[in-house]
Amino acid sequence: MAYFTRGAEHSSDTQAHQSRRRKPGRAQVTKSRVARMPAPVKVGVPLAGAALLAAACSSGGGSSSSAATPASSSPAAASSGNAAAASSLIISTASSSAGPVLINGSGRAVYVWAKDAKDMSACTGACASAWPPVQPTGTVTAALSAASSDLGTITRSDGTKQVTYDGHPLYYFAGDSGSGQANGQGSDAFGAKWWLVTPAGADVTASVTSFTPSGGSSEK
Repeated sequence: MAYFTRGAEHSSDTQAHQSRRRKPGRAQVTKSRVARMPAPVKVGVPLAGAALLAAACSSGGGSSSSAATPASSSPAAASSGNAAAASSLIISTASSSAGPVLINGSGRAVYVWAKDAKDMSACTGACASAWPPVQPTGTVTAALSAASSDLGTITRSDGTKQVTYDGHPLYYFAGDSGSGQANGQGSDAFGAKWWLVTPAGADVTASVTSFTPSGGSSEK
């Protein structure tokens, strides 16, 4: 009976000792908890840094986009364009040795060609290069003794407009380099005579090489 009791006590001591050997230590428990920690908790700091970097880039990009915004068109430029469109051609008069003759507002002589029919120009190609048609610019107006009722325009064969006076198409002469010159007077280039014209619309057939503008008019 005494033998059974000591055996039982020995068996109990052995099991308690084995139980203490299998019990995990505090360091093992901590390591196990770290190993089981969810992945988002481990990478939380890098993700926050990436978010801050993205916000900084976005702020810089917005500033650059604002600086690249194109400027609006200038109201002054539009006003200048409107002023140019509103300009006009002036037909005025000058004093010559043969009496008053027609000129433009800048003092340049204008001519008529004997080959032209009323309200029709026969001068084209090389002729029109040597004797450029007087073309309307905005409104055509008369000054001094020129008659506004005699002013008109025709449509040329190339579709452009040409100023007429009393039905006669008007031309400049390429050989006149400035105001007061009448180097084309009496020329018979291209098969007919070229004449200065009076405020009454008649041909000036006398010899005239220069003239003096009758007033201070100028081309607008």
